Amino acid sequence: MCVPLAPCIERGPGDEPNGMRALVWFRADLRVEDNTALFHACRAAERGVVGVFTICPRQWRDAHDWAPVKVEFILRNLAELRARLAGLNIPLKIVITPDFAGVPSALVALAGETGCDALYFNREYEWNEARRDDAVARAFERAGRSVHAFHDQVLFPPGEIRTQGEGKFYTVYSPFKRACWARYNEGEAWEVLAAPRKGLKIEVGADEIPDRVEGFERSGVASSLWPAGEVEARARLDRFIRSRLDGYKDDRDFPAVAGTSTLSPYLAAGVLSPRQCVVPALDRNRGRIDGGNNGAVTWIQEMLWREFYRHVMVGFPRVCKSRAFRPEFEVVAWRDDPDSLDAWKAGRTGYPIVDAAMRCLLETGWMHNRLRMVAAMFLTKHLLIDWREGERHFMRHLVDGDLASNNGGWQWSASTGTDAQPYFRIFNPISQSRKFDAEGTFIRRWVPELDALDEKIIHEPWVSPLAALSVDYPAPIVGQKEGRERALAAFEAVRATVG
Repeated sequence: MCVPLAPCIERGPGDEPNGMRALVWFRADLRVEDNTALFHACRAAERGVVGVFTICPRQWRDAHDWAPVKVEFILRNLAELRARLAGLNIPLKIVITPDFAGVPSALVALAGETGCDALYFNREYEWNEARRDDAVARAFERAGRSVHAFHDQVLFPPGEIRTQGEGKFYTVYSPFKRACWARYNEGEAWEVLAAPRKGLKIEVGADEIPDRVEGFERSGVASSLWPAGEVEARARLDRFIRSRLDGYKDDRDFPAVAGTSTLSPYLAAGVLSPRQCVVPALDRNRGRIDGGNNGAVTWIQEMLWREFYRHVMVGFPRVCKSRAFRPEFEVVAWRDDPDSLDAWKAGRTGYPIVDAAMRCLLETGWMHNRLRMVAAMFLTKHLLIDWREGERHFMRHLVDGDLASNNGGWQWSASTGTDAQPYFRIFNPISQSRKFDAEGTFIRRWVPELDALDEKIIHEPWVSPLAALSVDYPAPIVGQKEGRERALAAFEAVRATVG
């Protein structure tokens, strides 16, 4: 079963101006460069363009578990977007409605007020968002206004990359990646669209961007950690391609090393497009997608992981509904242990690398990808706590919270998802710590009470009674071996049941 896609007219680069005015609905695409819907709206609308962004506080908070830091980041990017659009003579309107149910009527009313004949937007693929877009499209068509939707936040429209023979959505990443490579090598090319030219000045005024959204407290995360706007996003991308891409394969797993791009918040909010990221990496690699510069190839593979989880979300919409990708693992006997869950959330598990990761998340709104896997596997395997508890906690604190990637990562770690390796993949947090933070540099930054311990002891301070007594740090809440064996037994029980 696939997510329904709105019955919209797809318009291509050959569209000619037709004397109409366009309403461009911004969502997770807060940019003017390489914005497919905006580009075509500006090209087609002789009587000008109006932009709109919909704020849905109750939907974001209660249904989607958005983090306050994410909402703050969106608001700051909206302010930057408003200024850039003003330079193109495009006013940005803000519509506030509690949830998605109010969006169709609110947008139709705005189109009437601003004299817009057509709606342009880039598709979103989450279940609730797709249903909302269907409702908006029907409302506009009933009102006699045309609707034009585009695939923009993906490299390949979901449904285009399918298995040979049966034509099904891929359920494992590696063959999906190879299929994407094949498409590219057969001649697939991605174009990065320039910002539209300045259009007709119209009589519609822009709205002020609110400085907060009702129901969301201040996050406490310094805004300087995540500066807003396309200029900042492109500068980060350029620095990464120029200075870190070549070493990305070797450096990306070490949290104390500046080896990653830190572009995920900008991708999640759509301040950068996937094409803007992949095209310069391909250029750096002389057009090769599957060989040559190991850093470039690995970076593109990570972008394809993001792509893969979006395709999975469309092909298997149950993952949008807090359901396991692998239905047989709906019956795992997860433990109800609020104290251990709270200790994990607070970074007080007694495992330094896990605690450092969790404290970093709380203070910065972000976590290194290697540590996301370590922290998630610790919760779901060593503590045997339901992956949905962790997924929700991450979404409530991540500046780059993204349903497809967050859900995909959590289900991969919990062995309920698309991982080709079965349930017996269980990261040892101590060996992960020794391998990827050998000197304890990352641990010392985020668990400062362990700073005096040497690199031999800092990964498992409990093995040294004197060290354990000298610091205010908890003992492990579960033994590494005990937690592993308990998880294996729980998953073996499911395997025995389903055969």
